[in-house]
Amino acid sequence: MKQIRNFCIIAHIDHGKSTLADRLLERTNTIQVTEGQMLDDMDLERERGITIKSHAIQMLYTLEGQEYTLNLIDTPGHVDFSYEVSRSIAACEGALLVVDATQGVQAQTISNLYMAIDHDLEIIPVVNKCDMPNAMPEEVEDEIIDLLGCKREEIIRASGRTGEGVDDILRAVVERIPAPVGDDKAPLQALIFDSVFNSFRGIIAYFKIVNGCIHTGDEVQFINTGKQYRADEIGVLKMDMLPCAELHQGDVGYIVSGIKTATEVKVGDTITHVATAAQTQAIAGFEEVKPMVFAGVYPIETEDFENLRASLEKLQLNDASLTFQPESSVALGFGFRCGFLGLLHMEIVQERLDREFNMDVITTVPNVSYMVYDKQGGVKEVHNPAGMPDQTLIDHIEEPYIHASVITTANFIGPIMTLCLGKRGELVKQDFISGNRVEIQFLMPLGEIVIDFYDKLKSISKGYASFDYHQAGFRPSKLVKLDILLNGEPVDALSTLTHVDNSVDFGRRMCEKLKELLPRQQFDIAIQAAIGAKIVARETVKQVRKDVTAKCYGGDISRKRKLLEKQKRGKKRMKQIGNVQVPQKAFLAVLKLD
Repeated sequence: MKQIRNFCIIAHIDHGKSTLADRLLERTNTIQVTEGQMLDDMDLERERGITIKSHAIQMLYTLEGQEYTLNLIDTPGHVDFSYEVSRSIAACEGALLVVDATQGVQAQTISNLYMAIDHDLEIIPVVNKCDMPNAMPEEVEDEIIDLLGCKREEIIRASGRTGEGVDDILRAVVERIPAPVGDDKAPLQALIFDSVFNSFRGIIAYFKIVNGCIHTGDEVQFINTGKQYRADEIGVLKMDMLPCAELHQGDVGYIVSGIKTATEVKVGDTITHVATAAQTQAIAGFEEVKPMVFAGVYPIETEDFENLRASLEKLQLNDASLTFQPESSVALGFGFRCGFLGLLHMEIVQERLDREFNMDVITTVPNVSYMVYDKQGGVKEVHNPAGMPDQTLIDHIEEPYIHASVITTANFIGPIMTLCLGKRGELVKQDFISGNRVEIQFLMPLGEIVIDFYDKLKSISKGYASFDYHQAGFRPSKLVKLDILLNGEPVDALSTLTHVDNSVDFGRRMCEKLKELLPRQQFDIAIQAAIGAKIVARETVKQVRKDVTAKCYGGDISRKRKLLEKQKRGKKRMKQIGNVQVPQKAFLAVLKLD
């Protein structure tokens, strides 16, 4: 136990965590020298160049004749995957705080640092990419000293590309990070921090042993679910899973017990022996995930509904921040209301459903949850505009707010303030971190940032601004439900909640976009945006018709009138037969509309 060190790597996105982790693995002979990031094994991670999932791996390192077991967890850097970071931090005793020498301290750097400090982790600051021509190691070290209050000699300069400083990092991990605390003789308590579904072996749970030990063949029980299993195989996490006969207190490993039902494994559950289950307390698990963005996910083919449910359950094993519940739509049929941590998270989930489970889905317009108070004093949480009560029964609506932090250079303060204030933001404070870099904090409605805020921020700051946020409760707001009507019939999948000041402009743009996308019919299609009974915008898709006036047979005016009357009756008949169908490509285009 004294020779075990559990630590994670935390940083802002694109600061070189995964590359640095590869150098650590090479130095400890865990992997051979390779090109590319070995821990990012998902195709999506390699294509996008970002870490989506936390990756745990064990290394063996010898220092001064003593062999140490180092359990490393490489974590994502994007704010949408912060729940992965929080679970990794809870399973460790120390963290490497990596800061890019060319960019300095960024928003997510600060957020992850505070998270690690809350869990009493030992922090080892590392300045990465020191070999770059535009590196500013002295300035970045000054920022870290201001942030942590540490000494300059405690900061390690490194390079994930060249391997500089890797030996210093490994030595610091052994010397500074404490060994896990626990009792190897006590009843088994193992915390599940992740899980994955395998088509042949069932559900494989990853755990950290807090107390006690476990052997292959032991009868174990998951405390929160009450299910009992046999430990068919246990082992440690190298590049591949390596079976072993026993694991002890402080070890990080996996268990295979033939579990087939996804709901039987919960991240944060505690594993113990069946014999001591009655006397063993569950370990305090992780905080419940709080989705920030909600969207409907529907199968393109109605008969794929149950397949979609099974796919989401299996995906939830590997992505504990995903939440979902069944719902139905008049336009799209049966589907699920899913909760995500952000737009990138939603995009990644949709892509993984397609690649890993071969599920083609339609995702509705993303929105957030609202608290609706009626005139009788009742309150209802609404995730979908279709679930809104009648406007006459509503007393007021509260929307979620976030505490947003933007770090940028002084050159872009003006455009960034204009953007945030235009999104109904309120300036909280502004601090200069060092030199030309400034941190601006806003209080903003979450609903204003879920579509394109991050893209606009990067555009106006030429990529220099970084953004992070956390929830700041609910506040009353003047919100209205905007409905889209086609020939008088509402399309619930296109309904949205928006602020009253933006409603008319947003409704007009949605109508204009639908006019471009809807195919012409043999009758006019009226596209309307409505707030309650009030129409705020309208466009018309003209009918496809023959020009009978240009071909008046022999100049017979009475015949022309008869043809026009017949055509008019035909159009009226067409309207009575069926409603206008919105094509899938029109849905997808409008749902991306700001």
